[in-house]
Amino acid sequence: MPEAPDTPFVQHGRARESEVLRHLLAAGGDGCVSVLLGGAWGSGKTELLREALAGVRHDPDVLVLSAALDPLERELPFGMVRRFLDQLTPWAEPEPAALWASAPEPVALDDLYRRLVRSTDGRRLVLAVDDLQRADARSLRWLRYVLRRGAELPLVLLATLGEEGRHANTDVLADVVPLFRHRMTLGGLAEDAVEALAEDVLGRHPGRAVTAACREATGGNPLLLRALLRGLRAADAQHTDLQHTDLQHTDLQHTDEELAVRITEYVPADVGPALLARMEALAPHAATVATAAAVLGTGPSGGPTADLSAGLSVDLLVEATGLAEPQLADALHALVRAEYLTRTGDEGTAFGCAALAAAVASTVLPSRRMALHRGAARFLRARGASAQRIAVHLLPAPRGEAWAPEVLARAAERAAEEGRTATAAAYLRRALREETGEESRAGLLASLGRLELASSVPVAVRSLESSLRLSQDPVERAGVARRLAGAMLAVDRYPEALEVLRRTSEHIREADPADALRLEIDRIHIALTNLASAPDAVARLMELNVLDAPDNGVRRPLAALLSLRAVMVGRCPEEVVSLAELALGEGADPLSDESFVYYDALVALRAAGETVAALEHADAAVRQARARGSALGRLQALSVRANLVGRVGRLSDSQADAASALEELRAIDIGPAHSVAVFATATSMDSLIRQGRPEEAENLLRRAGLAAELNANWVNDHVLMVRGRLRVAQGRLDEGLADFLRCGERAVARGMSGPGFHTWRSEAALVQAALRRGEAARSLAEEELGLARAWGVPETVGTALTALGVVRGGVEGLELLREAVGLLEDAPARLRYAQALVDCGILARKAGRLPEARTCLQRAASVADECGAAPLVDLALAELRAVGDRPRTRTFHGVNALTPTERRVADLALQGMTNRGIAQHLFVGLRTVEVHLTNVYGKLAIDGRAGLATALAAAGSADPGPPPARAEGPSAG
Repeated sequence: MPEAPDTPFVQHGRARESEVLRHLLAAGGDGCVSVLLGGAWGSGKTELLREALAGVRHDPDVLVLSAALDPLERELPFGMVRRFLDQLTPWAEPEPAALWASAPEPVALDDLYRRLVRSTDGRRLVLAVDDLQRADARSLRWLRYVLRRGAELPLVLLATLGEEGRHANTDVLADVVPLFRHRMTLGGLAEDAVEALAEDVLGRHPGRAVTAACREATGGNPLLLRALLRGLRAADAQHTDLQHTDLQHTDLQHTDEELAVRITEYVPADVGPALLARMEALAPHAATVATAAAVLGTGPSGGPTADLSAGLSVDLLVEATGLAEPQLADALHALVRAEYLTRTGDEGTAFGCAALAAAVASTVLPSRRMALHRGAARFLRARGASAQRIAVHLLPAPRGEAWAPEVLARAAERAAEEGRTATAAAYLRRALREETGEESRAGLLASLGRLELASSVPVAVRSLESSLRLSQDPVERAGVARRLAGAMLAVDRYPEALEVLRRTSEHIREADPADALRLEIDRIHIALTNLASAPDAVARLMELNVLDAPDNGVRRPLAALLSLRAVMVGRCPEEVVSLAELALGEGADPLSDESFVYYDALVALRAAGETVAALEHADAAVRQARARGSALGRLQALSVRANLVGRVGRLSDSQADAASALEELRAIDIGPAHSVAVFATATSMDSLIRQGRPEEAENLLRRAGLAAELNANWVNDHVLMVRGRLRVAQGRLDEGLADFLRCGERAVARGMSGPGFHTWRSEAALVQAALRRGEAARSLAEEELGLARAWGVPETVGTALTALGVVRGGVEGLELLREAVGLLEDAPARLRYAQALVDCGILARKAGRLPEARTCLQRAASVADECGAAPLVDLALAELRAVGDRPRTRTFHGVNALTPTERRVADLALQGMTNRGIAQHLFVGLRTVEVHLTNVYGKLAIDGRAGLATALAAAGSADPGPPPARAEGPSAG
């Protein structure tokens, strides 16, 4: 097999074995030392032998005679010995050819032995034989004679032993091998050696994924590993050439992870024929059996199939090769003994590594490969094998098996259950190549489209459209239509999505009224998101009743829609919660009914003040969608969770979720215009603004194309609110006000004017006040408070009170802000609580109520710091300085609020020191220690020393944050 001759071998994983050989060579003066190097083909025996000999060839006290044997010399009498003697120049004596030919063998053996010993002239003799299995019978017997006679001689005998071919002198060899005193068996290279060799051959660091893949694919076999690396080096060079010519070729541009998955594709084409030649020499039919095993153990692209690891049965190989079972058994025995194949059980046989199988399989013509796989599929089906085992062979087999679609569909279903969606999709695409009826084809396309949603939504749309066009079954049509509509929304085909749902609902209404209503629920949900279609959707929504649904399968999604309606019309929050709980009985992303309509219930819960409950459902939806590989479901859940955690004040978590959603959207070919992408972008911007990073928010806004006029989609109402906050943070008050008012216009037109959706009136009122438009500001703030009080949710009322308190100012405004603080104190909206505290502190300071101002501002700074809202912390600290304080920390609660002295006192108390002992240790008064400890207990919210250990340990290397009930603060919106 061709290899890379310029690559030093021993430097890459054989240093230990090399050191052992050097030690044995040095010990040769103490008597005869004999070493036999064994190991699988390509394990590096020859290179190790050469490296060992290179260290002693130039030693004047050592005579090195070596013989690299050739298969043609097996029948040449004393061929190996002749090789040794040919290196003695001049000959000590004339060649005794007559003696060798005519003398009895014992005499000849002794004579040759003595001649060789005399020729050393007292030097230590090193005899080296490469591929001992190729030696002729007389040379082997002579070697046995030497090993027995030369025990006391300063002789070193090194030999390598490879796989024994069909022509080897096996019997004689079996007598010689046990006489070697030392045996070294070379295995595969370890990962560090593979990495070093790969870096040397490739001229670059291979990366962890490529290193691991190379080792796994080759089993660490040096010969095969070098060949694989040679293929990778050629691919690197081709890629570089294309770059230099400004060309692109995506097949050559892969990440390390992609290379690792496709590693067997880089085995050079010349490897397979060389391997087959070696196998052919092992036994009759060995190459035939190896070829069949390789083809049946690899898929159409050369990668391993399930049978490569599970093992190919003898019956299957008999069927594939046409050999009699004894012939097959002999060939398998030879291949296993040479370590090309391995036993995987009582019946199974498989290749030792994937690259070896791929190399051999690549030598087979496509027509022969296809025929072998077809025969295997038929054979396995006849014997009742599992659908997945049969499908492995149907993939590369030619078309024409009437039973193939059914088997492939069952295999795809099982693969999808196991999370192997790419494999399942491949089975279904192969099934669609067969001739099938329209209904069967529709079912295959529906299953394929569902799987494709996890990899490419545009591709999934095509499959689902074809399925809907062919299907006549009402239940199947309903499921496909709903899934297709969701996918169409993802690729910004909004009108078509509505039409698919409307048309399908009408088509099946008579035969299946329940599924028709289910389709209408999704259509209303989608129609509400667009201003043009919202009025008709609202009118129909107002006609519905939860009792219209015949069963829970339809009642739950209808309840989700009706919970949103309850928020729209401003009914009591208790009704909203009741409907939402009914809707979410199986979660926000139920396996039995995947649909985005359930997220309406989360919006309703949040509007009803149950943000924590909504967040719990969003958490569960993320986990469920991840577990079953639902890409769109996971993205929707991630984006909604991002918004909810932002609303409870976990700004960094919100930003992380939104970023994850955006990254995963790109992975399934969904652009930035999709509503989930827009929502995630706006949520990320909101978090950045509140963290005091408006420049980053602006960059995100522009990259997403959201800085210009926005379309009528509901999600852009949220964008307008966030963009308005950004403009206000940038000092562009008129632009911010315009965005808030535009959001309000759209919300009113959509029938969603209440503050449960967007607090646009409060935020617009604050801008109006900043622009000295007091009357307009008061009008908006009062209207919002009236709507909020009618709605009755403390968080909503507290937010409206905060805005009106700031707008009115003075004593009246201070009273409103005190009420807001009281309402928001126990609400999950922590940032809104912090904002109310800051505003209350400012008005208290202006009114000369400094103790009240100080208390409010300190608490505001602590809560805002917990949330990561730097601008709000800065404002609170600036106001504290205006009160006359000199705050030394950015928070007044928790471990980070402790002064250095307070932390020292706390640590000493935690060590068990008494107050008096602490005072003596720090050279301060007892009263001072008591004051410090009182401050510590207050800042840590504990009752005494008993709570110190938990409070300080929880801090660790980071602030433990606020108590759990308040750890999840807000994002106004």
